[in-house]
Amino acid sequence: MPSSTPVDDTHFIAYKGRFRLFGLTLDDCIKVFFGGNAVVSIVVLALITVFLFREGAGFFGQNRQNLTVYREAGLEYVDFIRAQQDDHSALTRYLSDLRLRQLNYYLQTKKFSLAEANAALAGFDDFAGQYGDTVEPIRTIVSDLTEQVTAIKEKFAVMEDKKVERAQLLAEGKTDAAAQVTIVPVDFVAELKPVLSTLPAYREANAEFAKRISAVLVTAPAMPSPELQARMERFKQLNSEYLAGFPAIVRNLETWDYKKPVPASQAFTSFLFGRQWLTASFWQDWYGVIPLVVGSLMVSLVALVLAVPLGVGAAIYVNQIATPTEQKLIKPCIEFISVIPSVVLGFFGIVVLGQALRALSQVSWLSWVPGFPYTERLNILTAGCLLALIAVPTIFTLAEDALNNVPRSFKEASFALGATRLQTVLRIIVPASLSGIISAVLLGLGRVIGETMVVLLCAGNRIAIPDFTAGLAVVTQPVHTMTGIIAQEMGEVAQGSIHYRALFVVGILLFFMALAINYAAQRIVRRYRIAIG
Repeated sequence: MPSSTPVDDTHFIAYKGRFRLFGLTLDDCIKVFFGGNAVVSIVVLALITVFLFREGAGFFGQNRQNLTVYREAGLEYVDFIRAQQDDHSALTRYLSDLRLRQLNYYLQTKKFSLAEANAALAGFDDFAGQYGDTVEPIRTIVSDLTEQVTAIKEKFAVMEDKKVERAQLLAEGKTDAAAQVTIVPVDFVAELKPVLSTLPAYREANAEFAKRISAVLVTAPAMPSPELQARMERFKQLNSEYLAGFPAIVRNLETWDYKKPVPASQAFTSFLFGRQWLTASFWQDWYGVIPLVVGSLMVSLVALVLAVPLGVGAAIYVNQIATPTEQKLIKPCIEFISVIPSVVLGFFGIVVLGQALRALSQVSWLSWVPGFPYTERLNILTAGCLLALIAVPTIFTLAEDALNNVPRSFKEASFALGATRLQTVLRIIVPASLSGIISAVLLGLGRVIGETMVVLLCAGNRIAIPDFTAGLAVVTQPVHTMTGIIAQEMGEVAQGSIHYRALFVVGILLFFMALAINYAAQRIVRRYRIAIG
């Protein structure tokens, strides 16, 4: 029978009540300690956010001024013509590639010696030389205009430096010295007159340029194979499209107005959608983040393609199939990967993995693989393989937790209905834990997209959008990433400069990308918990 004697808890209550720390009870101290961790996390996140926005907020105003100077100094005007010259250079490179293909054709198919092959290409070389010389009238005008507009830009830079010098002297209270600083304003109307006066000469040079190209194309030699002849016809078609764009260039020059204001939105769009990241240029600095975003996404995509099957597959095997002995061996090995410093993995990629993959690409019986053989050992593939190694422990651990959260009754019901172990795993366990596995993949993506040292050392650091016309072979091309550009250039920039602030804006963009990925993962986890709760 239960005892009716009351329990004497007076001593316990008295002991608990006697403990005080700064007037707080033991329970209050425990709450403050654990609640303080959350507060610290929030404060740190707030400080990071404020710091990023404080340092990067001034970029867009500076970028607008940068674009305004680009227009007012006449650089934009010259770039209309320079683009025409650059397009001609691209067509010349097309001819160089065509020559190389012909050379290989003679050496491999016709079994010519190198001397015989070069002799057979003599007519093509004359044609290519004549085509390359057609641009001389335009090149001369671009050279002359470049000297004129860079001189205008230098005058503007001197004026801005004098303004900064005067402001600094005034801030120090040296009014007399500040008054002695002479600021000579730039008269853009007078400075641009010689530039704009070259328009009639450009019209004549442009017409002469078009005539030369048309005359040279008529003398195009016949190619030794149908495939090469098709490429020559494609070259002629590209030139027809190129010539058709000449009137638009003239119209741009005729309607160009240096007084036209640069809209504030252009400072944002030129960054978010710009295709050039060009700094420390004598001509014009560009801060377009698209090549960096594409590089980061491409490397992360390759990493996920490799890491998801390995990480999820290992989690399923260890959780559902492996024996206890195998679990004790496999789990520590996978989790140990996460403690390897990323800089060590980067060195491994440079010295071992990059060299090994390039050597593998040279194997003749693997020539069917897209992009094989290749010469750049540091590229998307090398960096992606190493990032996959980094992502596997994260995906493995979280995916295994998701598998553990599947109620045991699901498995027992499946076995009771006569399903095999494999059927139970593939049709019951994995679908039931799919939301958790997806969140594991997203958190793995957040892990690799923020990685710095591996991509800085192994991605090749070429600031350009990859050539996606190459298909799957695009993974053998070098790229640069958002994290890599920050690590590479932050130590070389002057604090407060437009370049400095541009790097912080890249950091803000990266910050929000990582935040969005983690938010999506948490939403999926919450939905998963409700679904099986």
